[in-house]
Amino acid sequence: MDKFGVSQSVTRVEDQRLLTGQGRFTGNLSFPGEAHLVLVRSPHAHARILGIETGEAVAASGVVMVYTGADLAADGIGAVPYPPLFKRPDGGPMTAPPREVLASDVVRYVGEPVAAVVAESRAQAEDAAELIWIDYEELPAMVDPVAALQPGAPVLWAEAPGNIAAEHRHGDAAATAAAFDRAHHVTRLEIVNNRLIPSAMEPRAAACLYDEAADRYVLHTGCQNPTTVRAALAEAVLKIPVEKLRVLVGDIGGGFGMKAGMYPEDAIVAYAAGKLRRTVVWRGTRSEEFLSGTHGRDAVTTAELALDTDGRILGMRAETVANVGAHMHSAGAAVPLMLGPRIATGVYRVPALDLTAKAVLTNTAVVAPYRGAGRPEAIYIVERLIDQAAWETGVDPADLRRRNMIGPDELPYTNATGETYADCDFPQLLDRVLDRADWSGFPARRAAAERRGRLLGRGIAAYVEWTGANQLTEQVQVRIEGEGRVVLQAATQAMGQGLDTTYSQLVANGLGVPIDRISVVQGDTDLVQGFGSMASRSLFVGGSAVAVGTENTVTRGRELAAEALEASAADIEFAEGRYTVSGTDLEIGLFDLAARQPGNAFAVDTSNTVPGASWPSGCHVCELEVDPETGTVEIVHYTALDDVGIAINPMIVDGQVHGGLAQGIGQALLERTVYDQETGQLLTGSYMDYCMPRADDLPAFDTDLDQSRPSTTNPLGAKGSGEIGAVAAPPAVINALVDALRPLGVQSIDMPATPQAVWAKISEAKGR
Repeated sequence: MDKFGVSQSVTRVEDQRLLTGQGRFTGNLSFPGEAHLVLVRSPHAHARILGIETGEAVAASGVVMVYTGADLAADGIGAVPYPPLFKRPDGGPMTAPPREVLASDVVRYVGEPVAAVVAESRAQAEDAAELIWIDYEELPAMVDPVAALQPGAPVLWAEAPGNIAAEHRHGDAAATAAAFDRAHHVTRLEIVNNRLIPSAMEPRAAACLYDEAADRYVLHTGCQNPTTVRAALAEAVLKIPVEKLRVLVGDIGGGFGMKAGMYPEDAIVAYAAGKLRRTVVWRGTRSEEFLSGTHGRDAVTTAELALDTDGRILGMRAETVANVGAHMHSAGAAVPLMLGPRIATGVYRVPALDLTAKAVLTNTAVVAPYRGAGRPEAIYIVERLIDQAAWETGVDPADLRRRNMIGPDELPYTNATGETYADCDFPQLLDRVLDRADWSGFPARRAAAERRGRLLGRGIAAYVEWTGANQLTEQVQVRIEGEGRVVLQAATQAMGQGLDTTYSQLVANGLGVPIDRISVVQGDTDLVQGFGSMASRSLFVGGSAVAVGTENTVTRGRELAAEALEASAADIEFAEGRYTVSGTDLEIGLFDLAARQPGNAFAVDTSNTVPGASWPSGCHVCELEVDPETGTVEIVHYTALDDVGIAINPMIVDGQVHGGLAQGIGQALLERTVYDQETGQLLTGSYMDYCMPRADDLPAFDTDLDQSRPSTTNPLGAKGSGEIGAVAAPPAVINALVDALRPLGVQSIDMPATPQAVWAKISEAKGR
């Protein structure tokens, strides 16, 4: 390979632009004559709107217009849509309160938008917003999904009795019950996946220009899926043809799932721009992100694992109560009801499974996909179960995993929820990571820690990942320009994961041109449409489209070269950016060929579909120390081995793993979203109360990539790797922490295991 080809750690081409202040982030855009929009948000978790007085705000200095939900309803503006994918327990369709752009009758969480002020400056809009008077009648609020299911709990939406928006069951209940009846040992745990607040570096923002001559909206927003946002906003909310809306996305300072899909703020900005016939901008504050950006995780699971006399798994059953918040996100129910269950059995043979998941409505911010989207929750459950079962049965946790792992000779293997694993070797990963982490040397390290007054624990987490979200088609255009540039247009969306670089590597590899001649264009629905970037699909789906599109471009160029060189296309060869006639010295360069075409360029559009998901997998080992006097936890070693198929840019994949590990460790040890149980007020509404991991909270990770099992579901052999660190880290860390605390009699601890929580567990154990 040349130095810019695939499997090379090419330095990211986008970094120079981003690090020198040349990025185009939505919040930094400015437009001539722009007006500024500020939202008035509900201070109540649940209340009826009895009246809104806007007169003083309308008359305030610089105010252009004030909008309420009644104004939008009068203009026929629709609610943010969601697909009714599931059923309720009574067989009726999934249901949730409409997620209005501005609440018109009832507010359902603190921070829900109620009114919008548009003014000449942001300061004027903020001042006027304080003049709006809203009369609320407070209603009972529920923030705990388990409490929301109890008899007598307030019903938050009449169409969802019991506050269950949807429910889904997987597996075979009868077969699982029979497996448990004959079990030699049963392990039971209650497992909490704590609610998280995503923290992208760039808060959300939106700006909409209205082109009166063309009767067309142009929306600038930071989203992971421009095409999907365009369709939802145009068809469901504004109720205009999609051709009348163009969505533009520049740089995104982090997505993590919370920037997937349309928000009410996008809609109100577009609505106001259309009404006022001028550009309207909104820039969210960090406080608004805490209150009204989507949150992640938030599920409580009661789980059981049945073993026979040899420690073989006979069955698994689990019941999950998942908080979806006050309204339904487009994928809010899919995360706990479908995405997580796909890999509920992890890397193990589980012949019988009975899994039920309930999507429960509460008076909290909307819950949506967050890095991993159900898979971290699922792997956490099964890995905590098997670790606890190992301790209860006196078996080494590595040995219990090994005897239950699906072997490479069993592939393709269909698990109990119908998913077929391929291209994996779970036992090999386990053995290699144990050797790398010096598993056998742990007793000596534990003894040394004890002499220093510290408790040392170790934990394993093995995982398999399902990627792609069953959205397996992407679109690209490759344009060869006579001036000497290749322009790749793609419908996936860069948000920090290095797509400009990896896509450029693929194009450079296929066309044999220098990487500095390649430009990658994303985030423009006028140029190309596709599903976007989420579910670790950008490379193995989008990158496959790039590779195939590059091949198609070479083929089209061969036809054009045959005309230019007056030869048969069958005699035209291509290498290193040049076409030659076989056996002659006749040749023409790719860019020279483009210069001969009408418009000084030629372009090839490609739509490519890969046949199935990719299945990354891996095994992580964590060692950590606990100070029993303070409850402080320090991760001293973290070893990760991840099967990512073929890594187009290993350095970028390593970076993705590191980022996922940081987020997973943050969930395990630090991050927790807290609402007041009575009032529904968000108590962790800033970084003063919501603890994010810092550099000194994290170790120097020991990571390695296994590329020995390329994926057979895409031409690159790549497997989605953007979320694997967040999948593996929580169970690895918590298993290690419980292992450290077991000598004191502690059997379990919930995330986040803050120093206070650990100290309390130790004190409780000492009291016993």
